[in-house]
Amino acid sequence: MGRTQGMSTVAIIALASAFVTHATAHTPTASMEPALLTTLALALGDGAIAAADGHAVDAAHAVHSTSGYADVGPLHFVKAVANTDFAWLKWMLLAPLVSVILCGAMAMFKVKGRLPALFTVATFGLSTAMAIALYFQFGPTLFATHAPLTVPFMDWLSLTWGPGPFQSFTANLGFYIDGISMLWMLFVTVLATLIALYASEYMESDLKAGYARFFFAVSLFVTSMLILVMSDNLVGLYLGWEGVGLCSYMLIGYYATQPGATAAAKKAFIMNRIGDLGLALAIFLIWTNYGTVQYDSLFQAIAGSTSEAVQGGWSKAAIPFLLLLAVCGKSAQGPLFTWLPDAMWGPTPVSALIHAATMVTAGIYLLARMAPFYTVQAIGPEWAETALLTVGWIGCFTAFIGATIACGQFDYKRVFAYSTISSLGYMVMGLGVGTAFGGVYYVFTHAWFKALLFLTAGAVMHGMAGQVDFRKLGGLLRVPGFRLTMICMLLGCLWLATAPFSAAAESKDIILLTALTSHVQQVQWMGWIGVLTAGITAYYAFRVWFRLALGPVKIEPGADQHADHGHDDHAGHADHAHGGADAHAGHGAAHGGGAFHPHAPGFRISLVLTLLAIGSVLAGLPSYLAHSQGFNWIQRFVQNSSAWMRAGNSEEHGQILGRDAHSTLFIIATTVVVAGFLLAWILHAKNRALGDRLRASMLNTTGLKWIPLGSEHGWYVDQFYNAIIGVPAWLGAQLLAFTDRFVIDGVIVAAIGRFPGFVARVFQPLYTGTVQSYALTMAGGIGLIVAWVVWVWLSGGAS
Repeated sequence: MGRTQGMSTVAIIALASAFVTHATAHTPTASMEPALLTTLALALGDGAIAAADGHAVDAAHAVHSTSGYADVGPLHFVKAVANTDFAWLKWMLLAPLVSVILCGAMAMFKVKGRLPALFTVATFGLSTAMAIALYFQFGPTLFATHAPLTVPFMDWLSLTWGPGPFQSFTANLGFYIDGISMLWMLFVTVLATLIALYASEYMESDLKAGYARFFFAVSLFVTSMLILVMSDNLVGLYLGWEGVGLCSYMLIGYYATQPGATAAAKKAFIMNRIGDLGLALAIFLIWTNYGTVQYDSLFQAIAGSTSEAVQGGWSKAAIPFLLLLAVCGKSAQGPLFTWLPDAMWGPTPVSALIHAATMVTAGIYLLARMAPFYTVQAIGPEWAETALLTVGWIGCFTAFIGATIACGQFDYKRVFAYSTISSLGYMVMGLGVGTAFGGVYYVFTHAWFKALLFLTAGAVMHGMAGQVDFRKLGGLLRVPGFRLTMICMLLGCLWLATAPFSAAAESKDIILLTALTSHVQQVQWMGWIGVLTAGITAYYAFRVWFRLALGPVKIEPGADQHADHGHDDHAGHADHAHGGADAHAGHGAAHGGGAFHPHAPGFRISLVLTLLAIGSVLAGLPSYLAHSQGFNWIQRFVQNSSAWMRAGNSEEHGQILGRDAHSTLFIIATTVVVAGFLLAWILHAKNRALGDRLRASMLNTTGLKWIPLGSEHGWYVDQFYNAIIGVPAWLGAQLLAFTDRFVIDGVIVAAIGRFPGFVARVFQPLYTGTVQSYALTMAGGIGLIVAWVVWVWLSGGAS
């Protein structure tokens, strides 16, 4: 593990070294003078921008896309304000770091008990309180002045090797607080606190094993995510980026005795390294073109340029594509999505943390934060169009592929994992089609209901001996102790399926509305594919819930009470603080062949599920307020950030199929969602035998069997990677091993080692130890020399 952490540190040092060794003969391609603008957002009103002092400022550098997209509003920048009055923000970051230190010490000294969970929940709760306090103290000021807040923390990297431009590099530890960073801080800290409270009960079977180690990794995970979100520069973001990658490796492979868990951890780490390379190269190119990695200076530099003045060639044009590669790795997009389903080998609270609050949302945050690099002012109109279309298509493709794979899974936890891939695709597509508001709003709503879905899945696994195959369970809505769990899962499935008037529907519809009303044909195609995907999502979401909740009661327990934990037997939950003695005894008997008694969730798990259900409903409150009061709370966050918003994409839209866009989309979206719901109800609730016969018939039909088999096996993407990368790499390794063993060691090294012995055996007869033999040898040698001299002499005379 130390080696892995070292790799992250070395990567950062190498990146800084690359900056230092870069040639100094560069000239800035964008104005480095302080400009009036530092935050990129949408101006919903007229063509002027309100400066911090309230005076209207002409948008001299307004971005009006020539790429065919709908016209973009002016880039709205307001200079960041430094304020040391918010120095207390450092404790939002230091609080979970204290938990890291305490839990690490307890793990090192093998302390057994519930103290690690207590410290983790308490410190996360403190960070949550400070995030809420920050919103109430700074939020009104941000919304009024549009000026981000910078809070210096401590000096870190400051290198200078000359007096001119591009001859210095600075990356200090500080905080950059604008709309999206504040929003991420709010939901990351709140959800992390709830998940830690849930885990305090869920992981109690590990009290005598890895309890402290688990909470050490979770605390480090949240600390890294906060560093990523709060940092005021790209190097700090990269540090947090590597941190969440390292922690995901530790937590996915938490049960290291299981080969599947260690393989999944290595797979996640390696595939994320591909994206990490893209981010490192993007940061390097940003510095070479702009001379800084500080957000404040970067956004000023972009604001000070125009599309006609964009220079830098490929080095500037490559930046948005390298950033997209980073997003694909961390947020499981495009060809790099296969690591996320395998991450299910980690404990279920880890799955909730990865899918809802940390890790995968880091990629969306990066895309929103670096949105200025996708504007015509940063890379010119031609590259801006190509970059945005690439972002949109990758998100659209991933959303559709993830949904189709989810339809073929029987492991309900993996269904939810593929649903995350699909949902992330929608978010990326939203940013690609030009609605940062839609993409970010869906991140917020998705975080709540996805945490709810994973934790309800964990509650079922927790009580059903780790059973994850929904074909072996049924009727859980009528099982005592599981009604609340199944009702909460129903709410999560409704939100996942984007049921009408749900928070998820409100946010996803913004993305679809923007795409379908675009003037660009390709973007409209993305919108229609997104609508189709919504129907598929409704089908697979209720396929899971109908199978688990309805029908006759059916319980086939798994191999142990925490199959994803990798434990063989826990003696009937001996360490759990909930459930009666009879339930314990019954559960233990189940593993020995007796009757099985489901283990109902305890108070803490039930409390967390209830709070997440309430939070999922309230996540739609911003849209409900928008309908009644004319503003959206999340929209105000995004408008006051560096995220790119398109003018009027939530207020003024064109038409869909020649009719009013809003009402038409509502009718179409509701129709496809209801169709998916009804199909799931017919095949998995009303007549399950029909669904089973339909699948069997497709499997027995030559031209159709590829559909269920392909969906079940993830369209064989892993097998494809194995064929084009894994097998050649294995064959190359075998060739190298053969060469090393039989050619280098067997021939070359052996020959070198045996040569002295061969020489010794050749000359050994000459050394007998007797004077007579030595004299004879000397005489023979002299004779040979004389003969050679005579031959040379005679040969020379003859010529």
